Amino acid sequence: MALAVAALAVPAEARHRLHADNLPVVTPRAETPVLHDDDEGGNADADDPAIWRNAAAPGRSLVVATAKEGGLRVYDLDARLVQSIAAPPAAGEGDAPGRFNNVDLVHGLRLSSGKADLAVSSDRGHDRLRFYRVDRDRAGGPLTDVTDPAAPHVFSRDQAEVNDQRTVYGLATWTNPATGKSYALVSRRERTGIALLELLPTAGGKVTYRKVRSLDLPSSFRLPNGTSWSPCGEPGELPQVEGMVVDPANGMLYAGQEDVGVWRMRADLTGKPKLIDKVREYGVPGVYDEETEECTPGRDPGFGGTRISADVEGLTLLGESDGDGYILASSQGDNTFAAYDRELEDANEYEGGFRVTAANDTLDGSEECDGAAVLNAPLGSKYPGGLLVVQDGHDSPGGDRDATNFKFVDLAKVMDALDD
Repeated sequence: MALAVAALAVPAEARHRLHADNLPVVTPRAETPVLHDDDEGGNADADDPAIWRNAAAPGRSLVVATAKEGGLRVYDLDARLVQSIAAPPAAGEGDAPGRFNNVDLVHGLRLSSGKADLAVSSDRGHDRLRFYRVDRDRAGGPLTDVTDPAAPHVFSRDQAEVNDQRTVYGLATWTNPATGKSYALVSRRERTGIALLELLPTAGGKVTYRKVRSLDLPSSFRLPNGTSWSPCGEPGELPQVEGMVVDPANGMLYAGQEDVGVWRMRADLTGKPKLIDKVREYGVPGVYDEETEECTPGRDPGFGGTRISADVEGLTLLGESDGDGYILASSQGDNTFAAYDRELEDANEYEGGFRVTAANDTLDGSEECDGAAVLNAPLGSKYPGGLLVVQDGHDSPGGDRDATNFKFVDLAKVMDALDD
């Protein structure tokens, strides 16, 4: 999660709230057990989900989710815990421990032991990717670690750089239909870079990767009034990317640069990226206060967007394989979700939004959502219209401890909201 920014001036804040309040609402059907980001709670923090569909028995599908230093969690469709996988320990004394940030799925990857579905996670603590084979009915849990022990660092040259934690962060997977090769696209914490990694099988059913190419998004922007603007942040930090998703219908990657907006680019990282929407705070100058560790904003020059507020985070894809549907983005700054048309001919036009709000006194909604995942396919009797899973950054009631979890939302409710 990027640096917290102090509230903007009241008139702008009121406009943003008006937009959010006018959006339709949906309520969750279930929520996962709460995670606590402290020693007593296992130092676990919900972040990013992915939905694996059991083709043979859709009602027995799974949600795989990251819990940062808490590793991975696997849930069934009742949001009950099925498996907990610890993050790898620190490489040595004083080194950073494992920290799982984002997760996505690869289907039918050809390993030396046969084809398999894999959960792929970015281990921010070690600057590596980790791979888990999905076997729904395996004794001991559905996920098995198949990471090649020799898998390299993604961005760091040595352990000292790993410990600086400018490491692998956001993640999205992609299989190129023309070649059949599978890839992970990964971003870098506190930097603007995105790297394309080809996934490679090794002996014993293990998986590694190699870097194909990388691309750096801008960190400074020319405004219409002729001035140059960079998002405010701690000294040395650049505006990072976390939420990413690839549209398999056209091979386009959508990436959320948290304090800037949503970019579209080719998933092979060739060609020029296009900024399809800006956050409202785009162009607002700010001064970092070391004492409060916040940015004090200046006057809003009015160059930002109108639909999403920083941070723009979890991106996911809703729709069919032919390209019909939406790109969903979590507008963390105002607790809403924005939907953009997947059709390139329509220039990814904004199609509307919604909020995930409390279902009752014990089942709350989603606030400051980090990650989201959609599966637009029947999942048995519980979710015949598909499933949306969203992270809740402030589970309620959380008491005196930070509390996070994941909300399960009937996708049919979301479609109805977007069709209103």
